[in-house]
Amino acid sequence: MQKRLDLNLLPVLEILLEERSVTAAAARLHLSQSAVSKQLTRLREVFDDPLFERTAYGLKPTPKALSLAPELRQCLQQLAQFTRPDTFEPALSQRQFRMHLVETTYSLTLPYFMPELLIQAPSVSINCQTWRLDTMDRLLRCDIDLAIGCREWDERSPMHVNDMSDDLSYVELVQDYSVCLMRRDHPALKQEWNLETFLSYRQLQVAFGGLEHWLLDDVLQLEGRKRDIAVHMTDFQSALTLCEQSDLILCAPSRYALTLMKSFDLQYLPSPIHLIPGAYLLMWHKHFEHDLSHKWLRELIISRVQQSLIV
Repeated sequence: MQKRLDLNLLPVLEILLEERSVTAAAARLHLSQSAVSKQLTRLREVFDDPLFERTAYGLKPTPKALSLAPELRQCLQQLAQFTRPDTFEPALSQRQFRMHLVETTYSLTLPYFMPELLIQAPSVSINCQTWRLDTMDRLLRCDIDLAIGCREWDERSPMHVNDMSDDLSYVELVQDYSVCLMRRDHPALKQEWNLETFLSYRQLQVAFGGLEHWLLDDVLQLEGRKRDIAVHMTDFQSALTLCEQSDLILCAPSRYALTLMKSFDLQYLPSPIHLIPGAYLLMWHKHFEHDLSHKWLRELIISRVQQSLIV
């Protein structure tokens, strides 16, 4: 006899797959741990599989659970479509949005739209996570609602805006360009600033937004040249400290870097090679195009951020 599935169990399975912990899942669901454990037992009965195994590092999904994950999210999205209201009232909504941002956009976006969001929709929340290697895949699977990432307009870049998936919609929030940071008494400041001077010094590279190298590197590679990277890092604050205390040159996006460098004894020079400015894009899957609450949030982000960052 086929077991009937209680649809209320599906969000529990989804969150257990994300959290890999009964305790964390219970906190997100506002349930007791025992209640979540009971629902997990029912899920195991329905799917005739353990679904999760206990390890020293938390719950480990079984192959069956992992195979269910892609279709589970799609199923929940479709169920949400069926029950989605024809109108959206921000003041009454309790929706939680999932959003990934590259590190450099936190300070460029959240301070401009969150204050208004908290006024219009005091019970809405945003689960923000820093951009990861799988962010684009999760965006395409509708695992997250929105993402703010970096793309290039320069035709020489493999990360060109026009090369994104047709399944995604996007709006450009602001353009940005790269600058070169160095300590205030750096010897390069006493030389003619050109590509030869730039390449004669070792570099400090910060990877963010899933990018291991920059447009500058793509252009140099086309010319058969490359930078001498002494240190690869993932934290801008630490990189600025190292830049301040060495002869390493740090290339960074100007809007983010010029704000942070006020707290450091650093100077900046323009890029030694002509590059077309890149863009910070707000991206979402076309599945959400007509979702009223989703539309409200992205329009709020776009209007507030674009208005605040006009130069």
